[in-house]
Formats: sequence, C-alpha cells, structure tokens
Amino acid sequence: QVQLVESGGGLVQAGGSLRLSCAASGRTFSSYAMGWFRQAPGKEREFVAVITWIGDNTFYADSVKGRFTISRDDAANTVYLQMNSLKPEDTAVYYCAADEHWSGSYFRSSVYDHWGQGTQVTVSS
Repeated sequence: QVQLVESGGGLVQAGGSLRLSCAASGRTFSSYAMGWFRQAPGKEREFVAVITWIGDNTFYADSVKGRFTISRDDAANTVYLQMNSLKPEDTAVYYCAADEHWSGSYFRSSVYDHWGQGTQVTVSS
C-alpha cells in the first residue's frame, strides 16, 4: 500500500512562489507515475502536472505550463511541484497522486491508484 503526504501549501501573494512536496511510502515509488491535481471550491478536480517513471517525462496543464515544474527524487520517495508566478486562480487544494499502471491518460483522475490528503494553496491578489 502506498501512502502519500503533501506539504508546502500556504498563503502567498500573486506573483510569488511555493514549493509543494509529496512524500510517499512504499518500496516501488520509483515505478509509479506521480501527478498533481487541484480542486478549487465549487469546481471539479483538475489535472496540473505529471512525471513518469520512465525517462522522467513531464506533462502539464496549459494553465500552468511555463510557471510550474514537477520533479521527483526517487531516493527520497518524494515528488515536488515548484510553482512560480502564482495567480489568484491557482488557489485550490492541491493533491498528489500515484499511478501504478501508466496508460497515458494522465489527465484523468480516475487512472490514479493512490491519493494524498491535499494541501491548501491560497494566492491573494
């Protein structure tokens, strides 16, 4: 069983930066694709970014491309989301997720097998 614990959320002014971390338990972390999703109040959960376990390929939602960077440290069982140039519309609860069976449908929350509890990110204008 994999357990995911996010940290690093908080309150930041527009234009600022935050770095989210997701610490994972489980011996096969390095074989999972790791994703970040977010959910704003009254909205559906949406894909933010993913990093594969083969070749460390990364994919981003258009809304964050060029501002957010996903990375992973398999030795530390941790995935990161560096968020720069934050906007008020980035305000949401951010969730880390693990996909044991890479299907390519990384933007669908339903393909992910394990989820963290989420961390709040609030961007003030």
